[in-house]
Order: sequence, then C-alpha cells, then structure tokens
Amino acid sequence: MTTPLTDNSRQLVQKLWNYCNLLRDDGLSYGDYVEQLTYLLFLKMAQERADARKEPSKIPAQYGWPELLKRNGKDLEDHYNVTLEELGEQPGLLGLIFTRAQNRIQDPAKLSRLVKNLINEETWTSVDADIKGDAYEGLLEKNAADTKSGAGQYFTPRGLIKAMVDVMRPAPGMTIGDPACGTGGFFLAAHDYLTKHHKLDRDQKLFLRDQTFRGVEIVPNAARRCVMNLFLHGIGGADINAQSPIRIGDSLLQEPSARVDMVLANPPFGRKSTVTMVSPDGKVTKEDQEIARDDFWATTSNKQLNFLQHIRSMLKIGGSAAVVVPDNVLTDGGAGEVIRRALLHECNVHTMLRLPQGIFYAQGVKANVLFFERQAASRDPATKDFWVYDFRTNQSFTLKNRPMKRHHLDDFVAAYSPSAPHSRVENKHFKRYSYDELAGRPGMDLDVWADVVDDSLTDPSTLPPPEVIAQQIVEEARAGIEAFEAVAAELVENAAANGNGGEADAVEALIHPDDGP
Repeated sequence: MTTPLTDNSRQLVQKLWNYCNLLRDDGLSYGDYVEQLTYLLFLKMAQERADARKEPSKIPAQYGWPELLKRNGKDLEDHYNVTLEELGEQPGLLGLIFTRAQNRIQDPAKLSRLVKNLINEETWTSVDADIKGDAYEGLLEKNAADTKSGAGQYFTPRGLIKAMVDVMRPAPGMTIGDPACGTGGFFLAAHDYLTKHHKLDRDQKLFLRDQTFRGVEIVPNAARRCVMNLFLHGIGGADINAQSPIRIGDSLLQEPSARVDMVLANPPFGRKSTVTMVSPDGKVTKEDQEIARDDFWATTSNKQLNFLQHIRSMLKIGGSAAVVVPDNVLTDGGAGEVIRRALLHECNVHTMLRLPQGIFYAQGVKANVLFFERQAASRDPATKDFWVYDFRTNQSFTLKNRPMKRHHLDDFVAAYSPSAPHSRVENKHFKRYSYDELAGRPGMDLDVWADVVDDSLTDPSTLPPPEVIAQQIVEEARAGIEAFEAVAAELVENAAANGNGGEADAVEALIHPDDGP
C-alpha cells in the first residue's frame, strides 16, 4: 500500500506545485519545471547521501550542491550553466541525467529561490519514496496533459498500465524490458506489484533495485525524466557512476544484446519510421526508413510492426510480453501479414484487449493490447486459442471529464483469469478464436471482435451524456488542428532549409495569419 501523506508530506507536495505555478507565470512549461527539478534534486540528494555516509560526494566537487549554495544572482546562473554542461560529460547515471541539460530559468532571482528555498530546505533522502515519486509522477502527468509540450506521446494511462501488469504478474528475479520506456510508467507499476505481492528477501530486493529493469528511450529529455522517476522511487542510483538502467538510443537499429523474461511496452504512435536526408545541393527531404535486420521476419518502414518484431527478439524462450499496438498492426497487408503469421506461429498470442478511444493524449488513436509468449521452435503453430476482449464498443472516455481508471478494467482482469488462464469462460465481451479460424481469414487479419452489441445503433438513450460527447468533439477537433500545425511547421522547416523563403513565408502566414487592423 502507498504510504498515506502526512501533513508535512502534503505541504511538501504543495510547495512543489506552488513553485511550478510561479515559474509558469514566467512562461516555463511543466516540462521545463520538471527538468530543473530533476537536475537540482539529483544534486541535493547526492550530497545528502554523501553526508550521511561521511564520505565525499561522487559529484565532482566543483559542480556539487555546496557550490550552488555559495552563489547568488548572475554568478549563480553562470555557475549553474557550467555545471549542467560539465556533468553531461560524466559517465553512467550521472551523465545520462545531465545529457544535453540546459537552464530554462531566465530569472536568476527565481533560480536562487528554487535552489535555496524549495530544494535546500528539505532533506529529500528522508522523504518516503512514495511521496517523492508520486509528486514527480504528478508533474509528469500534468506535463503530458499540456498539449503544447508534446509530452503526451510518452505517457500511457496509468490505469491501463496497472491492469496490464496485474494480468502479467511479474515475479521476483525476472528481468523486465521496455524498448520505448518514456517516463518509466511500466517499470514503476511492475516495481509496485512486486513489492506488494511478494515478501522479498535481501538478495531479491537488491536485484529489483539494480538489475530487474532494462529500458531504452530515443528522446533524451524523456530518458532523463525516466531515470529520475525511477531514482525517486528507489530504483537504480545506488552508484551514480554505475551503468544506468535506461539507455538513450533507437531500439530498432540493432538486435538486442541480452534477452529478458518480460516486456511491457507502448511503442510510439506514428506508422512510419523516417530519416532526414540532405542532398549535395542542400535540399532536405524525409524518406521512409525500412528497418532490415537478420532477426526480423520482414523488412518494413511501419514503426509498430518493427517494434512488434523487436519485442519478440527481446524475449527469452518462455518469456512473455504485453504490448500496445494500433489497429493497423492487425490489418496491414504485405509485411504486416508476414509478421502476423510468423508471430502466431512462433509465439503463443493468446489474448487481445481492444481499447476504447479517448484514453490517450494522442487523440483519435484506436489501439489494442497484445499478450503473447515466445515459444521454442516447432513445426506446429504456438498459438492455439486467441481470446479477444472487447472494451471498445459502448465505452466513452475523455481525458478531462471521464478519464479511464484501473477499476474500469476489473472485468477484463477477471475474464483474463491470470491465475488460471485455462479456466477462461466466453461471454459477450470475451470470445475465443481458434488458430485455424484466424489462419483462414484473408491476410490473417486479426481485426476480430467479441459479441458486444453496439447499443447506440438500437437505443439512442444509451449514448454518452451530452457533456462527454461535447468534450470528445472538442478533443478530436483540437487533435486535428494540432496535427495540421505539425505538418505545416514541417513544411516551413523544409522550405526554409531548401532556400524557398517565399514559400516558407506563405506557409507561415497560413499558420499564424496577421489579424490586421
């Protein structure tokens, strides 16, 4: 159970939020605030640990916490900038936290208040990990909800994550991987499950802290937040010079160097992998990037299909995976069909959860969760039965008015029957398909459903409340506008890079028209 917040803990969390609001008045985003908290909290906690052990800090002395406390005004700002740059060159966890770090606080007075009042006044190592972690997670969720930040792509609904972990049932001693780990939501949920459902001995606790989790994240800012999120929850960080559990990079570029027992993942949305090309005459183009690897069944530029192949390669024989995939993975032809046939033959793809719309920060996404286990090579298909749980039909969620919570998935978890999967029973939401039924579908299309009747087609009174429908319309309209703005901004960038200044100005005028007198 999470430790209840004491009065002092509530005051601490409120202080974090209050200072965030103060900086937002100066134009900083939640993401900017989280970044600066990450750097400063890490420096302060490293000093606290060194003081408690009566040993020198592993942060180079000239860039440690005491040096920040000595300074004020412009001197503090200049030293902080140098500190961020120099620590980004260090090895291990320390270097990852400070990779490409920048000071976003332009007012030296506010930086001084953040350092000396908010951060320095607390002894952070004595604050319960649940409290520190929950406060940080809250900031990450606020940042994800801030559509201008674009951070929502790294944030999977925590209710969904918890349900996925509950049916996967990680056990002590397992290694758990995520090839697109974002801010670490799957790792935190698995850590929480392991500590609540198992009485761990000393060796198991050390393994959980230092060896269980292995993540990769392509975006440095997201990787930094992930490492700090884990660190504040007591995962990793025993030695700041040791190798980080998170690596910055593109998972798809090479075969995994080590296999894991379990993969929990929600790879990034977007169908295509692209690479930016610059021709000899300076023109910039973006081309589809096909990933060709010896361990892949098919070569394609479809990002989700490539992640699915990569996740299968990550697993040990007998290892299991739960992965969020969009609908196109179920239906695409060509390489898609080849990959589906191979996946169902080599892995026991036993369950699919069809997810409702309105639960992701990326709007309009139609997604599912595939659950499968990698099996040893055999002539016979590893998949025997494929169970589909329909949680999309007649379900209405929005991020603001009706966000999806863990309890909404109670019926799915019960139907999944994680403790006795062979005792599953069909119902209108949960339907079994045999391998032969799937293999007989054109293209081995996996776009199959249970027997839920769409009530809106027969009974208008079952439609969602007007306020929910209105919010869905607003969110979908906003998502469409944001998508167009992203395309238009890319056109401006390409036109400017190719020397078409007039064309760039024209597109810019469409994005931000002059209101005139």
